[in-house]
Formats: sequence, C-alpha cells, structure tokens
Amino acid sequence: MVNNVKKYSKITKICELNKYYDKLQKEYGAKELKSIYNGGCEDNPDVCFIFMNPTGRNVASTKEWKGRQSPWIGTKNIWKLIHAVGLQSDEVFNTIQSIKPNDWTEEFADEVYEDIASHKVFITNLGKCTQIDARPLPDKVLKEYLELLEKEIEIIKPKKIIVFGNQVSSIFLNEKICVKSVRQKEFLKDINEEKYPTYAVFYPVGNGMRNIDLAIEDIKDIIKK
Repeated sequence: MVNNVKKYSKITKICELNKYYDKLQKEYGAKELKSIYNGGCEDNPDVCFIFMNPTGRNVASTKEWKGRQSPWIGTKNIWKLIHAVGLQSDEVFNTIQSIKPNDWTEEFADEVYEDIASHKVFITNLGKCTQIDARPLPDKVLKEYLELLEKEIEIIKPKKIIVFGNQVSSIFLNEKICVKSVRQKEFLKDINEEKYPTYAVFYPVGNGMRNIDLAIEDIKDIIKK
C-alpha cells in the first residue's frame, strides 16, 4: 500500500502541522491540556523515534507552559533509554535525572532538544492528543494522526525510523506487528514514493519498563546497521 500526503501537500515546515494537532486535541485530548508535537533534528536525522501519545505527566502540556511542546518534557525514564543508546550527552542526562518534573524550565527544555538535535535524532508521537493519564487510545483515534505523521516524515526525511510497541508499529506499518517476533527486522515504510527503513521495538515506558533492556539492545544494533 502506498501512503499519500496529498491533503498536506503544500506544507513544507513541521510547525505548520501544529494547528491540525491542536484541532485534534480538542476532539480527542483532555480539554485542560495542550498538544505535544515533536522535537529534535528536522533535517535528515539519523533516526526518528515514534512513540504512542503524550500524557499530562509532560509539563509542557499545561496551559501555563509557554515553551516548546515536545515529547517527554518533565519525565525521566525515556531519557534513560536515549542516553543508554548513546544519543544524549552525559551532562544533559544527569541533570534530567537529578531534578523534579516541575523544575524543568522552558530554557532547559530547549537545551535538552538542542542536544537531541546535535545527536541527529527526531522524537515524535503517533498521536499528539495529550491525555490526563496513560490509558490506551483506540486504534481509530491514532489512525486520525497517521497522515500527519507521514507528512512529518516526508519533511524531515530520516535515515531510519524506530517505532515503539505493537499498537503504534501495526498502525504505522499497516500490518499486524508483534514486536517480540520481528526484533531488528527491517520494514520499508513507503511515503510519497520514498522508502524509509523502519524497525519495531518494545515500548520502554510504564508496564513496558520490564522490556527496556531489550529495547536498548535492539536500538544499539539498529543504529549500527
């Protein structure tokens, strides 16, 4: 199946997609929270990480926050994975682990994502609708974001894509995916006549923390390929 992004064909900048995410937040997200977009290297990154959807634990989702609305701001665990695979500086990682969620400033969030960009990484979610908690979203909601995500990828042109978890992998690749059965298997994601090497790995957050070592192992090997 060849995916297309005709609806957003005139869009050339990532930030131009935000208004569409904000509209979907009103429909599918918590009314008191803001959308979370993406962040990192926007020019041919070595790897694009695609997670599920944000929760209210991200301090950038509050109405009071005036800075960037990027994934995982104010959290700790996901940065353990990113640092472990060599895609974050020791200095930034150590600061993240030493401060409380509400100690994140808008300036520090910029510092974190400048560091991520310098490591040629782009971080995004399939769904941008922020929920109060980590309750799973139905497939039909996440699929509302698929065409927008494909446009993100068309704009940034990553060398490799890593999708996290069975649900996100299945929707993104348009086939039933069981991560434990396809570890380090390369899929080719077709977007607007470009093919992107894509890999499915274990979701390393929440209940998935038990699989974080396997996710780290796979990501290290995928990066080396």
